[in-house]
Amino acid sequence: MLYEYESLIPEKQVRIEKELDEKPTIHLTSSIRRSFLGSWTDIGPRVSIAESEVGDYTYLAGDASVIYAKIGKYCSIASHVRINPGNHPMWRVMQHHCTYRRVQYGLDIKNDKAFFDWRRADRVEIGHDVWLGHGVIVMAGVKIGTGAVVGSGAVVTKNIPPYAIAVGVPAKVIKMRFDEDIIEKIMKTCWWDWDRKTLKERFNDFLDLETFLKNNSDY
Repeated sequence: MLYEYESLIPEKQVRIEKELDEKPTIHLTSSIRRSFLGSWTDIGPRVSIAESEVGDYTYLAGDASVIYAKIGKYCSIASHVRINPGNHPMWRVMQHHCTYRRVQYGLDIKNDKAFFDWRRADRVEIGHDVWLGHGVIVMAGVKIGTGAVVGSGAVVTKNIPPYAIAVGVPAKVIKMRFDEDIIEKIMKTCWWDWDRKTLKERFNDFLDLETFLKNNSDY
């Protein structure tokens, strides 16, 4: 026998749709360190962000880790995404992190600052309106262009151009979202930099490509 449930959620677990505002919304279980968050950002549960910048309206769904990265506006980052996982010193005889986290292991009175500076210099750059699917890994130094889509589970080891769709391990571009001329027209609008008033006035234009290009080509 099959039992049909239209909705069964324990009373204490009922999800109340949260209302975002100009100030970033950060889940109590998340950690933000030496970073900048834009307006209307939404940081989900168990997210770690360190020494990074997250643009306006971008959200991280949860269980994500970001370090040494610049993320644009309006990005959609699914759960369990890892942006810029740590590199190890493969050129050394020993690549274990005791070679640079020396104090922790009682091997020195200070850590290897030069090594951490090297990591910081190899930043990830993600454009605007980028969608990273569940479990995506973006390796150090990679640039992902505005409007790109990266499929779930992909490992991004090389740059991805704007409005490309990339999948796989390593991630490879399989198609473009739009034709080249349409991409150029959208990019020229720089809609991600519109103020809140303009966004609200032109919001419905985003729901149809032809309407958007018609109404905003000269903006």
